[in-house]
Amino acid sequence: MKIAFIGGGNMGEAMLSAILDKGLSPPQAISVSDISEIRRRHLEQKYGVAVMSDNRLAAEKGEVVVLAIKPQNLTEVMAELKGQLEPTQLVLSIIAGASINTLCSGLKHSRVIRAMPNTPAQIGEGISVWTATAEVTEQQRGWASSILGAIGKEIYVDDEKYIDMATAVSGSGPAYFFLFVEALVEAAVQIGLPHDVAQELVLQTMLGSAHLMQGSGRTPAELRKMVTSPGGTTAEALLELEKGGFANLLSQAVSAAHNKAKRLGSEQQ
Repeated sequence: MKIAFIGGGNMGEAMLSAILDKGLSPPQAISVSDISEIRRRHLEQKYGVAVMSDNRLAAEKGEVVVLAIKPQNLTEVMAELKGQLEPTQLVLSIIAGASINTLCSGLKHSRVIRAMPNTPAQIGEGISVWTATAEVTEQQRGWASSILGAIGKEIYVDDEKYIDMATAVSGSGPAYFFLFVEALVEAAVQIGLPHDVAQELVLQTMLGSAHLMQGSGRTPAELRKMVTSPGGTTAEALLELEKGGFANLLSQAVSAAHNKAKRLGSEQQ
């Protein structure tokens, strides 16, 4: 499979690295365009792929054209590539907020896949939600599944509305998690634990709890009840979280992110 990356940022590089590690494509079958000479030099030296500053030149080399640019650069890049792609080429976009309609009309192209990966993809532990236009072939869906599967798990959805929802949950989710960890570490320091001890305790607790939840076959509610003895320390802590409206506040945060994702999509149309 010949792959062209338009943009060589962190997520694009994560995908590039995973594709090479999994043997989906050899370096000589991959082209990357980026406006930064420093980034081009880095990608060429580290991965042995062909690099260039010309987006059109890169795009014409790929059976799959991965759009890994920043949302603010999309209009300019679509203007460059509009009408330049072969009808049989697959466009795989990981641009936040860029709808399929925006991509199809802006590129004058119909074989488009829109995906929403998240930052743990950088270590192969991400999750991506994706959807495709009707013109995308089964073989091309397989290519997309393999590429996204190389950076973690992947879920196909048949309605694009779920992409904006996933953006609010899994796309933004790592930041919610990091904030919770940050706050829990700070709370541990406030009661007297050394910072390094607090951080190790919190991080391992998070990792262990996630693995337990993944492997136990029990729901989060069931596991929470198992840990919570009536009248115990955990019950006391959870009561304070309930008083503060923790679940409702998180729901509001996810709704705000979802609404923002939808607004971003409408602004780019």
